[in-house]
Parts: sequence; C-alpha cells; structure tokens
Amino acid sequence: MKNIVILGSTGSIGRQTVDVVLRHPELFRVSVIAAHRSDELVEEQIEKLRPEVAVLVDEEAAARLKSRYAGGTKILAGRQAFIEAASYPAAEIVVTSMMGAAGLEPTMAAIAAGKDIALANKETLVVAGEVVKKAAAEKGVSILPVDSEHCALFQCLQGEARNKVSRLLLTASGGPFRGKKAAELAGVTKAQCLAHPTWAMGRKITIDSASLVNKGLEVIEAHWLYDMPYEKIDVVVHPQSIVHSMVEYVDGAVMAQLGTTDMRLMIQYALTYPKRMETGLPKLDFKSLKSLTFEEPDMETFRGLSLAYQAGREGGLAPCVFNAANEIAVEAFLADRIKFLDIYAVIEDALEKRENKQHPSMEELLAEDAAVRVLAKEYIDKM
Repeated sequence: MKNIVILGSTGSIGRQTVDVVLRHPELFRVSVIAAHRSDELVEEQIEKLRPEVAVLVDEEAAARLKSRYAGGTKILAGRQAFIEAASYPAAEIVVTSMMGAAGLEPTMAAIAAGKDIALANKETLVVAGEVVKKAAAEKGVSILPVDSEHCALFQCLQGEARNKVSRLLLTASGGPFRGKKAAELAGVTKAQCLAHPTWAMGRKITIDSASLVNKGLEVIEAHWLYDMPYEKIDVVVHPQSIVHSMVEYVDGAVMAQLGTTDMRLMIQYALTYPKRMETGLPKLDFKSLKSLTFEEPDMETFRGLSLAYQAGREGGLAPCVFNAANEIAVEAFLADRIKFLDIYAVIEDALEKRENKQHPSMEELLAEDAAVRVLAKEYIDKM
C-alpha cells in the first residue's frame, strides 16, 4: 500500500486525487491532506480518508474546523505546517496540486525528504526548474507529471532514447477564444474566459488557458522535465482535446497519447506508475469521433505563449518573472481591476524592467518572485 500526501486537497486536482484513492483503497492510504482555507470540504475529506494529519494554511479556517471536529485526525494550521506536511515521514509520494508559485517550497521540502513527486503544480518547474531538477537528482527522487500534456509526453517517451526525439508536440485546446483576434478580445468578461470548451478546471488555470499562458508554462515545464531545448518544443492547437500530446522521433514516427478529458486518468497513472490499473472511467469511443484537427497557435493575438518562449529562452530569473507577473495579473483580472488583454501588458512590463541573472539560488528566486509581485501590483495600480 502506497502512503500519500495530497497538497491542495480541495482544489480540482486534489478532489480528483481523492476520487482515485477512494476507488483503490487496497492500493493507497492518504496520510496527510493540506489545503488553504476550505475547512468544510477538508472536514468531508477527513471523514472519507481518515488521514493522520490535516493542514489548513488559513488559521481562522483551521480554528473553525477544530471547533467542530473531535476525531482522531490531527489538525494543524499555518504556512509552515503546510510546508512540513510535504515531508511527512510515513508518506512515499506527494501529490502537489496547489496552485501557483506557492507550491515551490512544499515541493522542495518533499524532495529534501526523499519523497517522490506527482507533479500537478507546473509553476514549481517554471519558477525553479534548475534548482528542483538538481535537488531531485541528488535525492534520487522521481518527478511524475500529472498535467495531461506532460503525462502524455511521459508515456510517449517510455522505452525510447531522448537523443532520438525530433520534437515534443504539446497540444492546446485553444481555449474559449480560439480563432479570435485582439480586437474581439478587448472587452471579454470573466464568464466568457471561464467557459472552457473541453476541460473543467480551477479559475486561475482556466484564465491561463484562455490567454494561452498555461500552454506557455507547460512549454517551460517540458524543457525541464525532458531536458529538451526550446527549439524542439512545439505547440499545436487541437480543439477536440483527445490527443493529449505527441512525440516526433528522428525517423518521422510520431507517438501520441489519446484519452478522454478526465484528469483522474493522469492522476492514477502517476500514482501507480509503472503499473496500469482499471480506472472505472468511460473509455474513448473511437466510433463517435468525427474528426481530430490541428492548427498553428496564434501567438500574435495570444501573446502569453510567445512571452513564455521568450522567458524560457532567456532562462535564469526570467521564467520566475513571467510566472509571478501572470499570477498577479490574473488575480487582478478576476477582481475586475484589469481587462483580459492587460494580462499580457503586466507580464511584458515585468520582463522588461527586471534584471536577469543566470543560475539563481532558491533564495534569489524567492526574492525575485516577491519583488515582481510588488512591481506588477504597482503597474496595475497605474493602469
């Protein structure tokens, strides 16, 4: 039986991880769940999973839970408790499903403790790919991708030599605005941005998908996960979201991973790797598929993708700057403080103003992340 920590247990990936665990109680035991402030949902998860520890970053939420709960699970509060949860002694694998750069420190704590990582927090590698990969290699830790695109690439690369790869092909649905031009996006609403055509996800990642920033983050993540130069990482728009990604080899052969749009497939694969298990989920019905189409992404309109390539190629602190500025911009957009297209302007301003440095330390990355957030907020206040 594999012991698991779920960081971000109340988010979309966290909730689906709970579903996977409950389907296979003979395979998995959850030792720790950790979330930000959703105390009522955490209480429900405690009843289902019976973890040894539950953590809420928000101390008021933790106090509410403690006032209601009288069972055997230990309730802890605060950011430090969340980070320490990642290195829980009994756990063998940590599912990192929290959102944003906040996932970096807990992931590093898990790696330092020798825990394998089921990585659903792409920002960890975007912000600190060099530092994270080095630490994982030193500790002999496996990083198993949960993102649908990276899980697909991981499967397509099995048994193949990396030096025989011609290209990684990341697929993108195109989001709710595929085919639109900048003039048509000037006044789009939150509701329109959150209406993703194929995937059900959290609010932040759904906005990132609408802007193609999410695909840009995945490009940078692919660079680190698979040690692949950016000129060998391409994005293709695939509106049906059936082909989750592809690998082209030097002989022209293309390996593709196809499946339904259900993240529980990828979560379970990461948790059971190298084995495959029945999921109980609907299988792909090829007879009902009318077409699979592919298009070039419009990186002139959806500049989040081109800015991500720029930041990735610059390396050093630039991907950290890109991510921090985007997180602040999306937060402001969801708060009705800026317009959708302003997200790109916030990112671009931060990339232009911040001085880059190659091979930054963890301390320098954390300091840069904090500085860029201040800079982005100041820029937004002046808009």
